[in-house]
Amino acid sequence: MISILLSSYNGEKYITEQIDSLLNQTVQDFKLYICDDKSTDTTFSIILKYAENHRTKIITMHNKVNSGGAKHNFMKMIIAHKDDYVMLCDQDDVWMSNKIEKSLNKIKEMEEAYGSSMPLLVHSDLRVVDNNLNVIADSYEKMAYTCFAKNALRNIVQMNIAAGCTIMFNRALADLIQDEPDFFVVHDWWLTLVAAAFGRIGTIYEPTILYRQHGENDIGAKKILSFGYIVYVLSHTGIMTAKINDSHRQAESFLNLYRDKLSESQKELLNAYALIPQLSKIKKLQTKIKYKTFRYGFARKIAEIMILLIERRIIK
Repeated sequence: MISILLSSYNGEKYITEQIDSLLNQTVQDFKLYICDDKSTDTTFSIILKYAENHRTKIITMHNKVNSGGAKHNFMKMIIAHKDDYVMLCDQDDVWMSNKIEKSLNKIKEMEEAYGSSMPLLVHSDLRVVDNNLNVIADSYEKMAYTCFAKNALRNIVQMNIAAGCTIMFNRALADLIQDEPDFFVVHDWWLTLVAAAFGRIGTIYEPTILYRQHGENDIGAKKILSFGYIVYVLSHTGIMTAKINDSHRQAESFLNLYRDKLSESQKELLNAYALIPQLSKIKKLQTKIKYKTFRYGFARKIAEIMILLIERRIIK
């Protein structure tokens, strides 16, 4: 009924706690698929021991060659494993005991409202903790100053709101992902784009996991404070410009892959957003204003405007 997909790579420090938290869930109607991305530590040995002790619940795989990053390993698993419901799992977090139960209740509630043929995705808030599970922030949404309610396509195209480690999606959404995109920033952002374009996104406004921050996270949680964030952006313009341009490339990739399924208004939005890097500074601002694609929050908006005014026009 539920497939949980866990991508592992050199996770020997924390993966035991994570797997234990899955085995202690209030809902046990799931299979855990772990694909190790050619770890060089003892991670795969740890996984194999769990699989030997839980033969009907845990299935292990081992890449002969590293995939090139967690997003590629996850995407490969998402394409390969279709089920009534699919969840994504990072190797270094800890799931609260009722995470599956709450996610399942929410997505079933949505299926009652919209039908199971509607692509649906559910995500939750996170409790941010340090490497020893001491609480840093009770709410990721508040800490990162984001807004889970901003889940329309025009919002998602420029800023992801759902952490992959909190996501559950249904078969209707899974069936829309058959091949790895030509370009995507991260797998969870791609999933929310699919849900925003073709279905619905539901939110559980409370944490369901302990989101561990240990200095080695691929993404991680960052505080967005008005002045501090703007200073950070101005001192890292190259990095921030690259991130913004990646969102434009991703929009183009999404448009190319799903063009035949998108509405005319969706195609117009995605095309306009994808072409922003090629425009003059004034045209960039005008386009973002027209399609309402500024990122959420005062600090992010100011920082984004500064980046748009600083960066040079890109000619393809």
